[in-house]
Amino acid sequence: MCDRTLQYFLKQRRIKRMDAAEVSWSHAVNSRSRLTEALTGPSHMIEADIIMRGCDSKEPIMAHPPDTDSDVTLKEWLEAVKEHNKGIKLDFKSLEAVSPSLALLGDLLAEQSCPVWINADILCGPGGQARPLDSKAFLSAVTALPTHTVLSLGWTTGWTAAMDNPGYTWDMVRTMEKKCRSLKHPVTFPVRAALLAQSLSQLSWLLQQSDRYTLTVWTGQNDDFTLQDLLPYREEFDMSRIYYDLPNALRTELSMTSQNYN
Repeated sequence: MCDRTLQYFLKQRRIKRMDAAEVSWSHAVNSRSRLTEALTGPSHMIEADIIMRGCDSKEPIMAHPPDTDSDVTLKEWLEAVKEHNKGIKLDFKSLEAVSPSLALLGDLLAEQSCPVWINADILCGPGGQARPLDSKAFLSAVTALPTHTVLSLGWTTGWTAAMDNPGYTWDMVRTMEKKCRSLKHPVTFPVRAALLAQSLSQLSWLLQQSDRYTLTVWTGQNDDFTLQDLLPYREEFDMSRIYYDLPNALRTELSMTSQNYN
């Protein structure tokens, strides 16, 4: 099962070609105000974080740690999204939130054809200090989702300015591929832009293992990288295989470069 995200937006005439760099993103849509802004704005994909509310009335809410509360629950968030033709990316920060969230998500998946991405960091990656979600438990839960659901499976990472930051190692990509090879879903691997220049061989190998696989390039707020770090990926792979969850100016510049490639 290959990723249908681009076909969805192409059919809506919201992108001009099968170029994943044309897809734009709204980030951290974890409040009512941010949700209203994202739903009425131009972005194709809406990304939000899910945790369990830390009080007696336990339920999935939209918040990113260290926040423990929010003015919008996942149920309310999904009800609002139903009225718009946006793709969604739900980023799980705790294993506890997965099962109750997937139960709520079932109705949306049954009713609509909009892209639905389910994200979690399931392995330790370069410089990663945060603890990843248990990969076995997470994958066991999400494999029951319809096979058109995109699984976004990443590594915890870190990046420090003025340091020699390591890239994704062979062990990291081989371990990830081993966990994903038997999945029936399309899989996108979120990779940190500032670590790509030193990881081309490893990530190239990873993409070559299945046509179900794509990359989603993202950046930390203070990360330092250049367009030149990303161009080898544009040159080597079909432009439908790499999404760029980056500032719009840089993403647009990357999209323009593809006229000379592919």
